[in-house]
Parts: sequence; C-alpha cells; structure tokens
Amino acid sequence: MAVKPAIPKGTRDFLPAQAAKRQYIFDTLKKHFESYGYKPIETPAMELLQTLTGKYGEEGDKLIFKILNSGDFLSKIPPETLSTISSNELSFRICEKALRYDLTVPFARFVVQHRNEITLPFKRYQIQPVWRADRPQKGRYREFYQCDIDSIGSNSLLNEAELIAIMNNVFQDLQIPVTIRINNRKILSGICETAGVSKHFKSITIAIDKLDKIGIEKVKEEIISLGIDTHATDFILQFFEENADNKAKIQLVKEKLKGETAEKGIAELTEIMEFCETQQIDNVKIDFTLARGLDYYTGAIFEVTTPLFNSSICGGGRYDDLTGIFGWEGISGVGVSFGADRIYDVMEENNLFPENAEKNTLVLWINFGKEEVSYIFPIAQKLRNEGIITEVYPDNVKLKKQLKYADTNRIQWVAMCGSEEMKNETVTFKNLKTGTQHTVKISESVEFIKSQK
Repeated sequence: MAVKPAIPKGTRDFLPAQAAKRQYIFDTLKKHFESYGYKPIETPAMELLQTLTGKYGEEGDKLIFKILNSGDFLSKIPPETLSTISSNELSFRICEKALRYDLTVPFARFVVQHRNEITLPFKRYQIQPVWRADRPQKGRYREFYQCDIDSIGSNSLLNEAELIAIMNNVFQDLQIPVTIRINNRKILSGICETAGVSKHFKSITIAIDKLDKIGIEKVKEEIISLGIDTHATDFILQFFEENADNKAKIQLVKEKLKGETAEKGIAELTEIMEFCETQQIDNVKIDFTLARGLDYYTGAIFEVTTPLFNSSICGGGRYDDLTGIFGWEGISGVGVSFGADRIYDVMEENNLFPENAEKNTLVLWINFGKEEVSYIFPIAQKLRNEGIITEVYPDNVKLKKQLKYADTNRIQWVAMCGSEEMKNETVTFKNLKTGTQHTVKISESVEFIKSQK
C-alpha cells in the first residue's frame, strides 16, 4: 500500500517561486549584515541536549525537540525505573542530543569552543533553521528560519545603535512599515526594586509581557496574586502608559526610580535614543511592557512589530554573560533575530515582493533536434556568461509543448534556430509577453537580448 505523502504539522514545503522569494529576503538581510562587517558562520542542526537545556526557562525547555539515542536505548534503564520515572525525566536518560531551539545559545557555545580562533569583538551573522515543539498556528511554526546578527566581546552601546540602524534599513528595503520597540531589563529591575518587590521580579515581568494580550486589569490581578499590595502594584503599573512619548517616559523613570541598577538602565536607554535622534530613525518607541521571556537578556531589549502582522517579526537584546555557562565568564554580547518565515508571510500576504524577486529564465531555446541543439549550445552559454538566465529545452517535442513550458514558467523570450536559420546564420527571438518577433544574426544574438533586458 502506497504511503500518502504528507509532512509534519508546523512545517512547510516551498515551491520554486516561493523559495525564490525567501531567497530574496535572505539576500537582503545578508547585504545589510555584511555592510556592517558581520561575517557568516554555521553550526550543526543538532546540539548536545545539555548545551540547550536550562537556557530558555522552564517553558522553553519543554519546547526542545529531543533526539532518541541510537540502538536499544531502553536496555540501560532498569525495568523498575521505567514504571516510576516521569516521561520528562526519561527523555533525559534516552536522549543525548536535540535539535537547536534558537541560534543564540549555539553561538555562545561556538564562541567558547573557538575562542582561540576568533578575535573579539566578534561580529557574526547566521541564517539557519531552528525547531520548537510548539503548537502550530498562524505565524508560529515548528521548523522555521532565524536570521541572527550578534556582536560579542564589547560593552559599547554603539553595538545596540548599529543593530537599530540595521533593523531600520532592512525593513525599509523590504518595504515593511515597522515600529522598533525598545526597553532595558535594568529599568524593569529598577521598577521592582523601587517598589520593594525585587524577589518577584521574574513573575512580574512574565505578567507584564502579557499586557497587550490580556489587558491592564488582568495583569494587575496577576501581580496582586503574587502577594504584592495594591500600592506597590499601582506604582509598578504607572510606567506602562501607552500614550506618553519617548521623552516623557524617560523623564518619568528618572523621577520615580531609585538605585544604581535603574540609573544605569536609564543612562543606557537615553544614550541609545540620542543616537536614534541624531540618525533620524523616528520609528523607535520606548515600551516598558517589553520584557521578552528569555532569561538571558540583561540590558537593552528589542522587538519589531508591524501593523501588517499580529506578532513580532524581529527581536533580541543584550546578554552580559551567556558564555559563562560554557566556562568563559565576563563576555558580553548583543544581537537580534529576524523571523524569516513571518517576514515572508507578511510580504506574501501584502504583495510586497518586487517583480524581480523571482529570478526567472529570460531565454528558452527551442529544441528542433540533435544537430540544432549542438549548434545553439555555445550561443546559450554566451548568454549565461553575460548573466542572462538561459535554458535549452531538453527534448525534441512538438513546438506547442515547448511554448507551453515557456509560458507556464513565465519565460519572456523563446529563441528559435532551425535548419533554415542555421543556413542563414540567424536566430528568431519571440517575446511571449508582446507576441513580437525579431530575427537577428547569430553573432548579434547576445547583444540583442542584452539590449532588451
């Protein structure tokens, strides 16, 4: 019985036209990454499970795809243990490897492992797939591409400023209207510290991160449920007024917050916003609700949103000691990740891809037989040498079928060189868009097509 062809939920196939559009996104990102001196790296699809676990919080760890050990992996587990151990505990006994959850933690591992082969500060970009055992839904996939840029080994806020400029340039180039939301984890810490509830910092940030989904009243209920009194709760929530402008928000935290942590966060945020002002980047918005659940951010936090989509399409932040978990302490880094699949969905749904995103064949040579193909093959190669995408139809079949192939694949020109054209040393080009035909000398065929591009 034949197996019905199917793919797992949360994954996708991409036809040539779709793959070409995705490549357009990747090429645009690479162009901007490389213009700022970022260099490409690659890491394996799978990492050791111990490399990944404990880096994404309890909820993140549940979404890691684990890979079963080879062979009879249950033979080493005593039968009595199998009847008492939980499935989660068992997975750590029978799985030593896992598919990468993101590109940041593998990058931290990469930096430490290759510390003698790289020079700090080290600026890298990486465009590879990641996997998460999430519930598939619109804009959320189990396999998707991340496009990351990180600078590691430098504390300078110029790195954050460059990332904002890159994000702004990329989305301008892709013609996606965006807001770059920014916060600082130190300010969130300062809010909790000034309110006297530092021990609840993690739970409070989780609640705050839900504000745009559940509303201010529900967030207030969550914070109070932690045992925090109404006065402290109201103090915390005053910083999340959406209508205030950036300068008013900075002034508010300057006036209300106390302590060295808050002061440092405010100074960092102020410096970054001053850069945005001097560079005339006017789509950056301070948003103190932005908490980003990942545990490793310690300074600036970024998230890019667009009115064309209901989720963020880019995000990241500063992490002060991510490499410390791999034995190299005190190395600070900052980076952002572009969600290529969400960006693709936004552009596809809103017809934002330019016509030249798909690199279609420009010229198809009609196959009239073995002798004719031998004659035209060198000419086809000359066109390719000039950067003109050229095909020779592989089979000597009816002209109607060859023209249908050209039409289906949106090929603009067909080139016809039969026995009569060979005798006259000419070729006839037909424009399938306009229906016009041009007969030119074989020696002039390359220049003719170049003049029509």
